[in-house]
Amino acid sequence: MDYGTLRGLFALLILALFIIIVIWSYSKKRRASFDEIANSILEEDNVTAADNNQAINKDSKQETNNNV
Repeated sequence: MDYGTLRGLFALLILALFIIIVIWSYSKKRRASFDEIANSILEEDNVTAADNNQAINKDSKQETNNNV
């Protein structure tokens, strides 16, 4: 087995893995899970948002100009 044949087999292996991953990711069983994960970024917890706003306001008040 020469180097060219080995590279060809490796390329086929990578292609097969790519096809398997694509089929797995677009399967109907995984769709609900992926949709839930994709939409979770849009769901914002009000407590977390309020805490973030308070932290931002606190940081902006503490900033001073030391370049006098």
